[in-house]
Amino acid sequence: MAYAILAAFCTYFCMYAFRKPFAAATFEGALFLGTQVELKTAIVISQIIGYAISKYIGIKVCSEVTPGRRVAMLIGLILWAEASLVLYGMVPDNLKVVAIFLNGLPLGMVWGLVVWYLEGRRTSELLLAGLSCSYIVSSGVVKDAGRAIMEGTVGQWWKAVPVIGSPISGWMQSVSEGWMPAVTGLHFLPLFLFSVWMLHQLPRPNSEDIEARVEREPMRQAQRMEFIRRFGFGLLLLCVAYFFLTAYRDFRDNYQVELFDELGYPYQENKAIISKAETLVMFGVMGALALLNLIKDNRWGLIGTFTVMAGGTVLMGVGTLLFDTKQISGFWWMTLVGLGSYLAYVPYGSVLFDRLIASTRVAGTAVFAIYLADAIGYTGSVGVQLSKDLLGGDVSRLGFFKGFTYFMAVLGVVCLISSCVYLLRREKQKIPPAGDVVDESAAV
Repeated sequence: MAYAILAAFCTYFCMYAFRKPFAAATFEGALFLGTQVELKTAIVISQIIGYAISKYIGIKVCSEVTPGRRVAMLIGLILWAEASLVLYGMVPDNLKVVAIFLNGLPLGMVWGLVVWYLEGRRTSELLLAGLSCSYIVSSGVVKDAGRAIMEGTVGQWWKAVPVIGSPISGWMQSVSEGWMPAVTGLHFLPLFLFSVWMLHQLPRPNSEDIEARVEREPMRQAQRMEFIRRFGFGLLLLCVAYFFLTAYRDFRDNYQVELFDELGYPYQENKAIISKAETLVMFGVMGALALLNLIKDNRWGLIGTFTVMAGGTVLMGVGTLLFDTKQISGFWWMTLVGLGSYLAYVPYGSVLFDRLIASTRVAGTAVFAIYLADAIGYTGSVGVQLSKDLLGGDVSRLGFFKGFTYFMAVLGVVCLISSCVYLLRREKQKIPPAGDVVDESAAV
């Protein structure tokens, strides 16, 4: 179990070195093609669009991929992303929007390929909790690494490495905002390749896993449509919440540098503040999800998952209220809303649909439902990013974020509780296993 968590954690952690380091750059004062849209906003939105398209593609590709193709796909997707970052460094600022779109296009499918190795096991909650922690902490770490690369301090990391340390530390002086993402990705590429090899050594779920959680198989179109038909309204409520929750999480993630600056924590004086906040969030989320593994009954496990998610949205609202009344500092507010948002967000990509599949005993994969929600969620992220600059241009990012937090707290509680009640009622109706043909005339 420890081996599986380490392999999955490192694989997805390294993926973020190809996705998020660009967010460490500010492009201060630069506008996209002379419009009201800031250049950084345009770059962020462009990558999200590519990432969202990748999620739509992943609904089919990731739910149907066979075990033998996973390694080649993982490596191919990352090499595509790194080549796009090289292009990002070569082109003028306005054309970086195109390069970062190409970067996002493959990366959205990495999550599903990694989840395939971990779902359907008796310890899936622990394994998926460990995997989920990777993107909570990695985003802050790669941004700090990107900042260090731009400032030329990253060379200090290599001085202790025998033989190659001195040449690299001498070469790595300072890097421009444009080339920093590609250089950051190259630093993490060897570890990514080794982690993928580790991941592929994991054995398939055994007979006891299958008995407890159902065998996971590629999900064809007929089974996907039946799943949607049976749980449609509950999935709709989940997707509405996820639509805004993904936008919220992405806004906080992409603009943490600016938000901390507005809160009175300038980066030059607080160079590791993002990593500190996200590390606290990581341990909180991992602890909550690990506790779900203690619940063996899948129905109660599903209820426990919804409880954690709804509790996260409540924490977002309470934390913001405490900050507004000056009961906590800006650092602890960012930490609390980060913890709350990730408690609600992380189960979508991990334990929520794994428990639902196990409860209904449907032969298929949770990856399908994860990607259905992800595709809709990242579509919402694009809309919210644009609305900030086009409709609320005079509002500071901090003011916009605070209002968004209150909205998300209310909407999240309503949608999650309603969806839980609906799915628990539908959960009792079992879906026919993959390949079964239902004789409707006999049923009548």
